[in-house]
Amino acid sequence: MIDLLKQVESVPVAFPDTPGGLSDNATALDSNMIWSRIETYVSHRWTEREVVWTIEGHEDDDWTAPLTPVVSLAAEKWESGSWVSVTLPEGPMGYCLPSDGQFRITAQVGGGSVPAAVPEAYRRLAEYLSGAKDSLNEPGASSISQTITSDLQWSVTRAPNWIARAIQHSGAADLLRPYRRA
Repeated sequence: MIDLLKQVESVPVAFPDTPGGLSDNATALDSNMIWSRIETYVSHRWTEREVVWTIEGHEDDDWTAPLTPVVSLAAEKWESGSWVSVTLPEGPMGYCLPSDGQFRITAQVGGGSVPAAVPEAYRRLAEYLSGAKDSLNEPGASSISQTITSDLQWSVTRAPNWIARAIQHSGAADLLRPYRRA
């Protein structure tokens, strides 16, 4: 069994374009923040970046990159106090470790066109976080009140984790389900 000891993913130079059709409030949100939340939730990357994994395993163990698509890959093994370049042969479930030990795998990950479901997930998440659909939309609200007479006023009670659960509550998670695993 292979143990993942460390994963370091660089920030891409640019994220995919912001989809159109957003409200003014949703457009005002930081698009990199929205894309980061989406990419944290899924294993697919649509813009290229470098990822370095440090793993430990035994000879003939199979390893599959947890992110996709992998564009290029280089591997090194820790031997006698330094990293030594090695070749990972292809195995039945990914790559095979050539021997026991710790390996550092550096890959370029990402690419391809963004499927239609992903911009829609972006739109749902951005609109949810901005609360811009209408005056009664209060994302994460567990209760809402409004003014009925001059003596009664508007009040909102939010769940404390409303932002943390935004992908699920906005409906974006349902659209992103096919991209969760590499």
